Amino acid sequence: MRHKNAGRKFDRDTSSRRAMFRNLAANLVLHERIETTDAKAKELRRVAERLITKAKRLGAVAYTPNDQLTEKQRADRLAVSRRLAAYLPRFGTRTEKGGDLKKVDLVEKVMVDLSKRFATRPGGYTRIVKFGPRRGDNAPISMIELVGERPAAKSDE
Repeated sequence: MRHKNAGRKFDRDTSSRRAMFRNLAANLVLHERIETTDAKAKELRRVAERLITKAKRLGAVAYTPNDQLTEKQRADRLAVSRRLAAYLPRFGTRTEKGGDLKKVDLVEKVMVDLSKRFATRPGGYTRIVKFGPRRGDNAPISMIELVGERPAAKSDE
């Protein structure tokens, strides 16, 4: 029996599972929408919402410029950014239109952009849309995306 054992194992050991979710969470933060299997999307939702909530709990300190903060606020912000950086890779690379590569600081994106976007939202930062079975192996496929307005990301599609 699996009493009090939350989460799916995905037939992976702990380090492989953690690496998979780190990469999925980084891609979700970078692109704000990704396609994956239903089960991975449901587990990724738990991970992504916890990361955004960590940054959101700082309030306006998360997206206020550093020179306008007190020493305690700087320390709080640094602690949260280190917690996020312990899980997320620091940088991600996105291909812009025209084939240009853009390097994005993922921790700062969560701290500044996403915490500001979801400041008034009490949770539920992601949406899962089911697509149907994948052609090759019939695995159920879903799209997981961050809800709300996507600034300038509409040009990606």
